[in-house]
Amino acid sequence: MRRPSVTFINRVYAPGRGATGRVLRDLARSFAKQGWQVSVITTGPKAGIEHDGGVRVIRLKGPAKPRNALSYGWVWLKLFVAALRQRAPDLLVTQSDPPLLAVLGHWVSRIKKSRHIHWCHDIYPDLFPVLGFKFPAFVRARMDAMSKAALEKADKVIVIGRCMANALTDSGLDAKSITIIPNWPDLALCKTAAQEATADAAARGLPPEKRWYSGAKPFEEQIKDQPKFRVLYAGNIGLAHPVDTILDAAEILNTENPEIEFVFVGDGPRFDTLARERTQRGLTNIRLMPYQPQKHLRSVMESGDLHLVSLKEEAAGLAVPSKIYAAFAAQRPCLFVGPHDCEAADVIRDFKAGAVVSQNDAQALAAQIKHYRYSGDDWFAAQKGAAEAGAVFTPAQAISAWIDRAWAVIKPDAKAHDFGRPKRRTRRGKAKAETQGATKLQESAPAQNYEREKEVA
Repeated sequence: MRRPSVTFINRVYAPGRGATGRVLRDLARSFAKQGWQVSVITTGPKAGIEHDGGVRVIRLKGPAKPRNALSYGWVWLKLFVAALRQRAPDLLVTQSDPPLLAVLGHWVSRIKKSRHIHWCHDIYPDLFPVLGFKFPAFVRARMDAMSKAALEKADKVIVIGRCMANALTDSGLDAKSITIIPNWPDLALCKTAAQEATADAAARGLPPEKRWYSGAKPFEEQIKDQPKFRVLYAGNIGLAHPVDTILDAAEILNTENPEIEFVFVGDGPRFDTLARERTQRGLTNIRLMPYQPQKHLRSVMESGDLHLVSLKEEAAGLAVPSKIYAAFAAQRPCLFVGPHDCEAADVIRDFKAGAVVSQNDAQALAAQIKHYRYSGDDWFAAQKGAAEAGAVFTPAQAISAWIDRAWAVIKPDAKAHDFGRPKRRTRRGKAKAETQGATKLQESAPAQNYEREKEVA
């Protein structure tokens, strides 16, 4: 009985920064634990082959962040050639970085006679103009045609939000080919504070009775200089994440409410804009910090009383910010600045886990922040909603749904003696918990075939 094989293709793979690379690593390792032969074709500062938790990682030399469309095109071509050189997998999975990887997946799967799942994190080429990239009309038309054909031929298209499924069906894609599985927070956020402290202390050789008292973490020392009501933005601040409304709200609150502080932890194209505007406007209530070490992730996320997430209005249905799931995992209310008709806004409303504010409405954003600052009852109600959402959008549930879809895709072509589905190796009681978790995820409707989702809606 041979093992099923899967190859993932994406420009980013952990430890490289980026949500797509992080969730890819979680998923690839989970496939390997389930007995699959797993390969990842990606890029990095050096070319070579690595082994990561049972995953064979094929790295091609490439820039940490391509500078323009030509750079992205060159990375796309290198990934394509590398995929052709690999042995044919049973399943090929493409993501959205670089753009138009669905086309690459379509071509390679036809040549290799593999099944193809496109894991759609961003919808290209529709997102190009939203991000400020312009192409001649004939080039854009050609990209549209190739992308549509590739998605139509894919065995499954997995999207990360209901709004994305809507956008694809509106463009003509058959709803039966779409499955919605949301992204998930970092695995480190799903540990309890006790587990995190114990693991950190154990790694330094402290005896069990002293592991809880291992001292303050550097990040905590950086932010505990004085009591503040903190509004936290954690992660990449990219081209789809405008900051103008946030800056305007910070300016409104700068003198009126000095006890409210905005903390930005991360980097991205708009981080320089934040630094420049903070200086020019004299905003003493904004603090900028680089990415913190992974072991301090929970401390970072729990340091915020409110979490901020931003998305361009025009990006509705074309992208879903994964930052909301990190906020829920940290059990913190979330203020979403962006379109009201998208997955992030819907989830916040579904769980009553925060509020939604339109871009360019700084007065409303400032008012919401002050409301949660001074209304303890409403803050705790939103915090409860965030905790409930965090219990639904977990890595275990989403990954379980993902592996189920992968088996459904490759099984139709498999003969009974080719390979069988291995049983999960779990500790007593864990299998039952995972089954219950998967059932709860199905009931909450983020991981099911979109055809059924539309009927329910």
